[in-house]
Amino acid sequence: MRVSANLPTNGQKVGNVTQDVSGSHIAVVRMYPDRAYIGIPKLLKEVIDESNVESWRKICEKIDYIYKNLDYIFTSLEKETRLKDSLRLDIKNGKILLFKPNIVNPIIIDPITHDEGIANTVSTEWSLIAALMRWIHDKFDISYHQMALGEAATLTSMYTGLYNISLNLEEIITTEAIIEGRSGDFYGGWGFYFVRRYLAENHQPSHDDDPMNGYEESVSGTYLSPGRAGNKLMVYDLNRVSDIKGKARTIPVPDGVNFKEITLHKVIVGGEPGNPEDTTEYPGCIIINVPRLKLHMTELLTNAIKNLGMGLYPMQAAEKDDPQNIRWKYSFPFDIIPGLKTELPHEIWHPKWDDETSLPLRDQNGDYLVNKTGGMYATQSDMIKAIVNQDILMIHIVDAIQTVNLSHTGSGVKVPEGFILASLDPVALDLLCARYCFKMVPMREARDLRKRMDLRSDFLQRVSIPRVEGQNISSVDGFDSPLPRYNLYKYAESRGLGQKKYYVKGWDAIENVSLVSTQGHLGWFEDGEFRELITSEFYRNPGSMIWGLQKTVIAYLEANDLLTGSSYRQMLFDVFDENHDGIIDYDEKGKIGCSMPLARLRSIHHHIQGTERYGFLRGPFISTGMMKYEKKEWNAQGHNFAKDFQLSFKIAMAYNMSRMQGEQSDPFFPRLTWGNGKWPSLQYAFFFSISIGIYGPRFPSIVSNSSLYGLAFQYADKRLNQSYYTGNKGIYSDPEAVNRYIQAIREGADQLDFVVFVPKGFGKFDGKSLPNVVETDDPHKIFMAIFDNCQEVWQ
Repeated sequence: MRVSANLPTNGQKVGNVTQDVSGSHIAVVRMYPDRAYIGIPKLLKEVIDESNVESWRKICEKIDYIYKNLDYIFTSLEKETRLKDSLRLDIKNGKILLFKPNIVNPIIIDPITHDEGIANTVSTEWSLIAALMRWIHDKFDISYHQMALGEAATLTSMYTGLYNISLNLEEIITTEAIIEGRSGDFYGGWGFYFVRRYLAENHQPSHDDDPMNGYEESVSGTYLSPGRAGNKLMVYDLNRVSDIKGKARTIPVPDGVNFKEITLHKVIVGGEPGNPEDTTEYPGCIIINVPRLKLHMTELLTNAIKNLGMGLYPMQAAEKDDPQNIRWKYSFPFDIIPGLKTELPHEIWHPKWDDETSLPLRDQNGDYLVNKTGGMYATQSDMIKAIVNQDILMIHIVDAIQTVNLSHTGSGVKVPEGFILASLDPVALDLLCARYCFKMVPMREARDLRKRMDLRSDFLQRVSIPRVEGQNISSVDGFDSPLPRYNLYKYAESRGLGQKKYYVKGWDAIENVSLVSTQGHLGWFEDGEFRELITSEFYRNPGSMIWGLQKTVIAYLEANDLLTGSSYRQMLFDVFDENHDGIIDYDEKGKIGCSMPLARLRSIHHHIQGTERYGFLRGPFISTGMMKYEKKEWNAQGHNFAKDFQLSFKIAMAYNMSRMQGEQSDPFFPRLTWGNGKWPSLQYAFFFSISIGIYGPRFPSIVSNSSLYGLAFQYADKRLNQSYYTGNKGIYSDPEAVNRYIQAIREGADQLDFVVFVPKGFGKFDGKSLPNVVETDDPHKIFMAIFDNCQEVWQ
């Protein structure tokens, strides 16, 4: 039997259980990940750069493998839900099939190297969309011209602006062209052009629904409503609903919590009822929701609910129906390229802003001003509730062939799990995915542990539990589950979006057995006993350590307090445990809405990246410099709103340091050592984390171009030094440029004309002073850079 690395393990046999047969139906297929889309980026580079026919053949072979395995998904869905009849009835009534992938960041194809882009751990894979479109076309007999692809991706506009400014392209590229991944000789973006190419080459000559039709409209920016698209497979930028009058419709939200009404693109919700001309132009849609399963920074994970519940809010929806109006309802800044959907409540306590500075407002006592909302749960549920109310059929198909651990924003780790999962119920589907990701302990053992340790779930992770051992913080093995602390699925069920109860019917193409569920656990029956599918991956996200790995966090803070005299444990509960029950749930994020001020500022930095010549350097510099809001002494306004939110990252840093090889003395508490399983003090982890922001992730051995220092250096070199070290004035630099510069200065070369100001105590790198770094305790200067004899300032 062929087995790929890191595939789920087959757990112990479990007796005396029965197959789940009630609730919402979920279809599942498990396949070999390496025969699916793993390896496509390397092959695609060879196709783009060398017109390599053999590489394209191998890509098509991989998509064919996914296509064949989709039989198990759709056969199961059709048997349990009569899906085909529902689809064909809606199509007959004029609706289009709208595929909605998860493209937070569209750069799957790097525009310079044509290799794997920075978003390869962020977005739904285009190859899965290719297989899905072909399967539905071939087996359900639905024309490609009755299909479309739409997305309201956060960063599509930003990257479109960045590339148009920085790459010296012959023609302006559009947001739709970025989604296509090709515009003339330019390659870079997501890859829908290659979906078209695959579909065209696997198309019966007798069919006249050419999937290449519509590509030219993407490249040229020609907008055609579904009713005017005719024989074209269109790509729709669902963000832009206010650039042309009549694109948007505002629909009610039954029992809305955060919103009583929501404005959406008419491609989704159709034209105005009672207006035959409008409904002909916009007949409505069936949504094929195709998220990629990922761990999230502030939520448990991002999947089917979030891909619609956050992913459909348009970024460029004006408060007034006027193409000249840029006061956006859901995003900021109020400019032609907004950066993030910051006007949507992400937390229960949503800050009040100063629109001029984007800093949170405070009252006369210095307390932050907030509005109480329904938080992220309500923001997502309001959207889906509104869609359901419009009688829009939704099919949710999860890309978990490579699930993404650690991050959902580009720095994650792809885990070859091999799954595609599908359902008409997003609540049940998301719950099954969450239970799979956070289950590392077989049922029999988990049941025993739950009884003995008074645990709240039998979907358990194996975790490290820090404890004091002499003068050190070591770890013992323990168990935890984030699932009881995450209330979205219960909340969404109460809003009528689905149900938590489910049953699985599917196929394991590796073991050649039928997949089922029992008591929510995934696996199969063999000789009358249940065999489990259990992940071998330890899923977690540094940004949600406090909520996800709570037992680890509390034990670490208790140990740290005991050895260093701190009081971090008490601070943690004072800030986050709003109902004082001794448990910090995911919807308890602190009463200042601690992550949202950072998001609002970051949205400005994304805007800078998409609108300025060197915004790709200045934007990330200012974003990294938001570290100044962790301490009141580091900024002129006396803010510390970032402190609470960043605590999770500091604890994650301590955890990562405990796993490093070799042992070192903690400079803050010399009797304490860290590494080889021992934890540093949180005080030193804080210092280490800030130093990484200043000097980069390879601190303390090598300075990185992506660091605060490295970004300022690159700008000085490109702008003032003819790119002597970086190699070119564009968006890419020699990866070792900053270290070559540092070495050149130490050998007597002239310094570039820039200065980076850092807090006292952070000015040395590996015990040595760096050129162009100045320590200061002036809050006006900390994390500021000046260039060209103070002619230019970044802060």
